[in-house]
Amino acid sequence: MTDASELKKLIKDLQAAIEPKDLIDVLNLLKKNVKATETLLRETKAGLAVGKLRTHASPEVSELAKAVVKKWKGEVDAAKGSSPKHNQAASTPAKSTTPTIVAKASPVAAAASPTTPGPLSASAVRSTKTDGVKLPTTGDKVRDKCIEMVYDALASDSGAPSEQILNRSTNIEKTVFNAEGGTTQPYRAKMRSLFLNLKGNSNPALRASVVSGDLTVSRLCTMTKDEMASEERKQADAAIKEMNFHKSLGAGEPEAETTAFQCSRCKQWKTRYRQAQTRSADEPMTTFVTCVNCNNRWKFS
Repeated sequence: MTDASELKKLIKDLQAAIEPKDLIDVLNLLKKNVKATETLLRETKAGLAVGKLRTHASPEVSELAKAVVKKWKGEVDAAKGSSPKHNQAASTPAKSTTPTIVAKASPVAAAASPTTPGPLSASAVRSTKTDGVKLPTTGDKVRDKCIEMVYDALASDSGAPSEQILNRSTNIEKTVFNAEGGTTQPYRAKMRSLFLNLKGNSNPALRASVVSGDLTVSRLCTMTKDEMASEERKQADAAIKEMNFHKSLGAGEPEAETTAFQCSRCKQWKTRYRQAQTRSADEPMTTFVTCVNCNNRWKFS
């Protein structure tokens, strides 16, 4: 498959899939049918969509996503290696147009388009040192260190140019500095929170969206820790909250076994249930149901 419109449809299916089985089905199609080119990946943003799944909670999904990324990376590299223009460019050192960047191209950045925020390498780890970045000097060691930390977090698995990542890092630090009125304790706490959330292995989507500009610097700097969490983390927290809510409401009420409810997860009919008045007295009671077979829980009024 080399048609961008067909690939975009598959990527939409991938992003809409929730169950690991559905994700695996789409990933197998992508691996089997797509012959990657730099232009195709840039136009469809397929590399970014698949790259997000490398840290999926399901080992099968994670490993398959890594395999797809590796295959596409090989195809893009092979195409570049066979291009005379690319060979000539590879033998000529890149010249930087930005005075704050040392004229030294990152191995990862050299393999990616400047407009492609998603990484294609599953193993390369970038930083200010590996990229040869000369950081701007603010005159304050704390601020300079914060810029470096944010750069290292954003660049760790990115394929974007160093100039682009440095611009984001500098703007993030400047925005927090202005908002907190200096290198105060709130400033340090906010910068530490941003670094930890951007650096997290389970949150590549946050890094990619900041680097690409899909998530603005001003919005990022006002987000809470919970808002910055990965989708997997948000879903897990929501499940824990729902479970605790389920347990707390009607606590102490006797549970009765019944075959009146079918579990949506395992399709068994053996369940336990209890009822509690969770709303006003004139509203119907809430029924809390637990599947005896798989411990799935749900409620209805």
